[in-house]
Amino acid sequence: MTPMKPTALALLLALAGPARALAPAQAFDLVKSFDDRQRNDGDFTGLCYLETKEKDKSDVVRELVYYRRSEGQRLLMLFTKPKSEAGKGYLRIEKNLWLYDPATGKWERRTERERIGGSDSRRGDFDESRLTEEFDIRWEADEKLGAYAAHRLLLTAKEGADVAYPTARMWYDAATGNLLKRQDLALSGRLMRTALYPRWRKVWSESKKGDVWYPEQIYLYDEIEKANSTMGIIKQVDLRSLTPNMFTKAWLEAKSR
Repeated sequence: MTPMKPTALALLLALAGPARALAPAQAFDLVKSFDDRQRNDGDFTGLCYLETKEKDKSDVVRELVYYRRSEGQRLLMLFTKPKSEAGKGYLRIEKNLWLYDPATGKWERRTERERIGGSDSRRGDFDESRLTEEFDIRWEADEKLGAYAAHRLLLTAKEGADVAYPTARMWYDAATGNLLKRQDLALSGRLMRTALYPRWRKVWSESKKGDVWYPEQIYLYDEIEKANSTMGIIKQVDLRSLTPNMFTKAWLEAKSR
């Protein structure tokens, strides 16, 4: 048997060794690209189906339409099903989240931890991705996540950032840059919620002159109440421009009547 040359042996050992860490700039660019891929630079309408399971309760199926506008970071969510919740909605304006209940005709200010419609979803699950604005980013490891080679990053909320959880651990597909998995952690480090993203889709945007990506399916798991979970399916996306006065309390109240 011919001995392996030292240079060839060294190359083989390097390839077989642990993955090289992403530099801080590389980790930032990975998340920035993820943010940019989801941004439309215009308006966005999504039709979402939510199926929620809670301990000792019957499963609940909800349907909501959510609207986004890049300018002003505006977000509006309107429930259409079931009938008992139709007309309820959320409005985010000037970085404040408001809940409207048509049964009482009242608005209530809510926090980023609000369980949207009582599900395991949060405001950030429907809003534009702004991770690079809200978090500091650090590479942790490269590892396998099922069949995928993934970059694992640790995101820590910047001072003053209005987010649901102060820390998030994210797994990005090394081949596509799509988010595969997210874990939200409390300040103590306790795991609070896990999200899985098995399918992503893209749609062409005229305003952006490029593709806009969105998660077609999301699985959300409550890590405190282990029996609680929510499945979300984005059934339809429309990137046409919305009416100028849409992101107002008056508009949502009118739609809820």
